[in-house]
Amino acid sequence: MRKRSGAKGKGTKRSRENAWGWFFTAPFGLVFLLFLVIPLIYAGYISLFSYTQLRGTVFAGLSNYARAFSDPIFLSGMWRVVLYAVVMVPIQLGFALLLALVLDTMTNRFASFSRLIFFLPYAIPVVIGALMWGFLYSKQMGPFTSIFGLFGMQPPGFLKPGGIFGSLVNIVTWQWTGYYMVILYSALQSVPPELYESARIDGASEVQIALKIKTPMISSSLVMVTVFALIGTLQFYTEPMILRNNVPSVIQPEYTPNMYAQALAFNYNQLNYSATISFALGLLVVAFSVVFMRLTRNQSGLEG
Repeated sequence: MRKRSGAKGKGTKRSRENAWGWFFTAPFGLVFLLFLVIPLIYAGYISLFSYTQLRGTVFAGLSNYARAFSDPIFLSGMWRVVLYAVVMVPIQLGFALLLALVLDTMTNRFASFSRLIFFLPYAIPVVIGALMWGFLYSKQMGPFTSIFGLFGMQPPGFLKPGGIFGSLVNIVTWQWTGYYMVILYSALQSVPPELYESARIDGASEVQIALKIKTPMISSSLVMVTVFALIGTLQFYTEPMILRNNVPSVIQPEYTPNMYAQALAFNYNQLNYSATISFALGLLVVAFSVVFMRLTRNQSGLEG
């Protein structure tokens, strides 16, 4: 009887703990359901319909998706963000890895301050960061005009057609490198220091330790941040949207797929096709991510 009572008491306590767990996670679950799951389901539903003034709303099936993947505007924007990914992702991860390796060798008080400084751009909201860089790039108000003017030179055309690509790469690299650096630095902290000591005894230099021991040991974290960077770049939206206010003739409304989806919904009132473009972009992002994970399965620890 005592054992049965004890087991019953433990079961009651476990049920009570589970109930409190559900109670505390319920607000997040409700927000997640209302603002992500339901909108996604609704967007997926309306992407299967089309609207015309003559016929009204009619079921279109997958014809909207066939139209999307043959839409030159969508494909042009997609190729543009792919080009951004090819350029930005290696630059961001290269700087993040370099900073993480340097900080991992620092043991003084300056190390904590350095981590904070490098992470600070990520703590600044993306909109504010883009507005700030838009001011810095401005030929009328930006400081670069005065700086180059001291040497009798014209400032670079940061916001001109030939310079907007590099300007956007700079903004995103500045904004996100610190975030990726913190992830890689945390991974480096979990590597046993005995490995480094053994390598030093064998005569390895600090550069060899960084390249041949530290970097391979955090390969799974490198794969993870690469996927994060890839997904974020393919959904490029905020930075070009903010800079478009400065140079609307250079950054068109359909500059990226996300911007194109917004323009279709709010400028041309094509809600159904806008939802289709969003889902088509999502499918391509998933495809890119899956292919990358398959190609790096050994480094990500997903082999088998």
